[in-house]
Amino acid sequence: MKKLPTHIAFIMDGNRRWAKRRGLNKMLGHKKGAEVLVDVIKELSKIKEIKFASFFTFSTENWNREQKEISAIFKLVEDMFETHENEFKNLNIKVVAVGDISRFPIPMQEKLIKVQENTKNNSGLTMLMALNYGGKDDIVQAVNKAIANGKKSITTKDISENLLTYPAPDIDFLIRTSGEQRISNFMLFNLAYSELYFPKYNWPSMNKKRLLKALNIYSNRNRRFGGN
Repeated sequence: MKKLPTHIAFIMDGNRRWAKRRGLNKMLGHKKGAEVLVDVIKELSKIKEIKFASFFTFSTENWNREQKEISAIFKLVEDMFETHENEFKNLNIKVVAVGDISRFPIPMQEKLIKVQENTKNNSGLTMLMALNYGGKDDIVQAVNKAIANGKKSITTKDISENLLTYPAPDIDFLIRTSGEQRISNFMLFNLAYSELYFPKYNWPSMNKKRLLKALNIYSNRNRRFGGN
């Protein structure tokens, strides 16, 4: 490929629709989605040009779902890191939770803190898990943080350096599965000049072949950043 993204991001949409089309409980869709997430991060860790991978896992708006589904998602995140923490560490993957995790159940908070601590010195792919995250809130907290640090005139650099995602660079390539063509309050500041791709398949149907096809599509795009 001619070029690859430094920072790739995923809005993992369509777990429930994938399950419904197969006559399955929607919780099984989320379970399959978690398995695919692990497969994707392992594939990305093999590509040295890709340094950061962000995954929209649970948004600030997702609290509006039924409690049973929310609890199931939390358990899947907790179980994923319980099962794969050592594997991620051995693959030199650094795990970072992006968002306010204080609202999550204590066992989940403890697991997130533990996996971040155990992988913080890894120098390979950085895996950013957006959990209880909202793009607008991130910009607001970044501005307030800059002001608290004595800034009177806020620049884009000030905002960038105070985002929850810092020091990750702007997103080069965003993939949202399920065919929905919107970004749903995900890392808004980081997406200013991102290339966007909206495949119609649902997230649980993502696989290595489709991931490589997406990367090939990115490789053949001409990024102009507002220029000619």
